[in-house]
Amino acid sequence: MSWPYKDLIAIQDLKADEINTILDMTASFKEISRRDIKKVPALRGKTVVLLFYEPSTRTRLSFELAAKRLSADTTALSASGSSFSKGETIMDAAYNVMAMAPDCIVIRYPYAGIPRKMAELLPCSVINAGDGYHEHPTQALLDMYSMKEHFGRIEGLKVAIVGDIMHSRVARSNVYGLRKLGAQVVLVAPKTLLPPGIETWDVEVSTKLDPVLPEADVVMMLRVQRERLHQQFFSGEREYSFFYGLNRARVEKMKPDAVIMHPGPMNRGVEITHDAADSARSIILDQVENGVAIRMTLLYLSLGGSINVD
Repeated sequence: MSWPYKDLIAIQDLKADEINTILDMTASFKEISRRDIKKVPALRGKTVVLLFYEPSTRTRLSFELAAKRLSADTTALSASGSSFSKGETIMDAAYNVMAMAPDCIVIRYPYAGIPRKMAELLPCSVINAGDGYHEHPTQALLDMYSMKEHFGRIEGLKVAIVGDIMHSRVARSNVYGLRKLGAQVVLVAPKTLLPPGIETWDVEVSTKLDPVLPEADVVMMLRVQRERLHQQFFSGEREYSFFYGLNRARVEKMKPDAVIMHPGPMNRGVEITHDAADSARSIILDQVENGVAIRMTLLYLSLGGSINVD
């Protein structure tokens, strides 16, 4: 049976059983990355184009590794190395890329809506690698996979997502996915970093971190997105860290089996300290490893792979 979608634009578009299908398949693709020869011919002859109009390390590299481990050909284009810097529109760029017959375009763009528009207009597969404040679906999927891998389940977990919720597409995608799979979500942030309309998100909201820590199974810290803060949302980084940073003392307040997560990149000393990020409770590097496997799964499915890979 083939996957019903050629594109992945948003977690909101997926049903719970479809999310679980992706998570269940990912273990098989993760095993490939642990072999001595990390390559299978599943996408031989396919071409994946990476269009990244925002800086990226983990997402871009993991997509490239994922494609190559499936034997697809890849090429990458950034804003600074393209005609975008000369005034070319993103859709003109997309049509020009499409004329070169790629099978999949992975797009990261600073404004919401472009990946969906491309998916509607282009015949190739389109995967959203993050668009503005909207969504980052592949990050949420790797986060959910990491939780399920560690706990054996997602249903019933209490997940605290802490930090700059207003500007975080990662928070949005995780909320949508975790709620669909039966997790309880609590968002923790200063009032100035909570988005308008958050009361419609079906989550618990707290402006204080310390009371939440003893109850959470997962504490996911978010980066303060300096590049998106065009006004003063808090007094300073020292004050932010004092009230919302995860440090050794706060780690000791967590449940004995609770874990620490972070989508990266980390601002060490702001939202998380070295001893928290590098502690035995941290599964941050597991998230990075799982990012390659999740993206292998998504490329495989989007390009026509069978749901049953066994």
